[in-house]
Amino acid sequence: MNLSALFIHRPVTTSLLTLAVALAGVLAYWYLPVSSLPQVDFPTVTVQAQLPGASSETMSTAVAMPLERALGRIAGVNEMTSSSAMGSTQITLQFDLTRDINGACRDVQAAINAATSFLPTTMPNRPTYRRDNPADPPILILSLTSDTLHRGQIYDVATTVLAQRIAQISGIGQVQIAGAALPAVRVELNPNAMSHYGVGFEDVRKVITDTNVTQPKGAIENATQRWQIQANDQADKASDYAPLIVRYQNGAAVKLSDIGTVVDSVEDLRNTGVKNGKPSVLVIIKKQPLANVIETVDDVLAQLPQLRATIPASIELSVVVDHSMSIRASIKEVKHSLLLATILIISQTI
Repeated sequence: MNLSALFIHRPVTTSLLTLAVALAGVLAYWYLPVSSLPQVDFPTVTVQAQLPGASSETMSTAVAMPLERALGRIAGVNEMTSSSAMGSTQITLQFDLTRDINGACRDVQAAINAATSFLPTTMPNRPTYRRDNPADPPILILSLTSDTLHRGQIYDVATTVLAQRIAQISGIGQVQIAGAALPAVRVELNPNAMSHYGVGFEDVRKVITDTNVTQPKGAIENATQRWQIQANDQADKASDYAPLIVRYQNGAAVKLSDIGTVVDSVEDLRNTGVKNGKPSVLVIIKKQPLANVIETVDDVLAQLPQLRATIPASIELSVVVDHSMSIRASIKEVKHSLLLATILIISQTI
């Protein structure tokens, strides 16, 4: 008895087996993961450090080299590349494929902690790291533009409001803000004016630093009562810094506005985004490793009305890149092919 006869003489068993295979196929179709690329977790970690105002040579020697020495001691590092630019350094670590990415991140954090004592004390923040996966591109990019607010104010709204709200949506793995930086006050000094008044760069730095020192103001008390002295002496706008007195010359006060220009700006002028010729801040959204791309994008798009309600009305929130469109087209084509295949198979059996 051949294999075909076995099924011909048992029609009930054959029918049930065929039905079971068909049901298994239907269930498998609904549970198939949806992504533009196969899920491949490359153990790659990127370390970033910033020192505003430092040249690329300074960043390379004073920041990158201590970090490279510490990171080079980590086991399982196949490749380490670094690049230094004005005020920033980026080091990329490629680990062996068998290396656990979570363990690699812990080792990177330990190496950063070990190298901290060798880094410049003037760095505003400690070096940070993040997991990178070249096979995991962003699924959605949002744009924020405004006709009345500058990029620093828009960036502040994006980081404090939008990023936190979007990160809480199911399936979201990472939310990055690009195209601007946090608001800051920039002091553009005039060397000729500084030379005329006999003011040095260290004098200006000390005045600005002392202006924002938070110290206790003390208290006033008597035998029965005590009053705590409180004052807000923090400067956060250009108008607060311009009248600062740097020094006295011939009995006259030399103010910061006399030796330079003080303007409200952002921390990094070289980070910018543009949409249709207008300054823009970008919200780059990435999914979790096993999340469904289409469902995640639909959840974010469904939240857009609520997100627009939480930000100032002068900010326009729009979608500029939706990587789920190609996936939707591919799935539509797959459904079409499956339907045609099913019709052809049924027509052949009738």
